[in-house]
Amino acid sequence: MNSAMYEAATGAQVFGYVLILLAGVACVAGLIWAFRLGAKVRDREPAPPRPEEQPRLPASGPVRETREVREPDEVPRAADDGERLTPHQLGNVGSKRADDQSRPRWSPGSSGSFGGGGGGRT
Repeated sequence: MNSAMYEAATGAQVFGYVLILLAGVACVAGLIWAFRLGAKVRDREPAPPRPEEQPRLPASGPVRETREVREPDEVPRAADDGERLTPHQLGNVGSKRADDQSRPRWSPGSSGSFGGGGGGRT
C-alpha cells in the first residue's frame, strides 16, 4: 500500500466536495437573485383594486340572457357569372332574427343523437 495513492485520492475527493459545495452556493445565490427580481417586478405593478373600485351591479338589476332563434344572412352574390368572391369580400358571417321563434324539437321516432345509429324509439 502506497500512502501517496491515498493522498492523491483524498485530494481528488476534496476537490469534488468543494466543487459540489460551490455549485450549491451558486444555486442558492441564483434563487435569492430570482426572488429579489420578482419582488422588484411585483413592487412596480399596480395594486389590486380596492372594494369600492370593484364593478357594481347596474341600478336596473342584473342583465339577463335573451334567447332567440337566429338564421344566417343571405350570402352575397358576385356581379358577373364568371367572377368569384374571395373570403374578405364576403365579410363577417351575419345573422338575423328568425321569423319562426319556435325551438326545433326531435321527431318522436328518432334516436336523439347525431349519427348515433341506434334504433331509437320502437
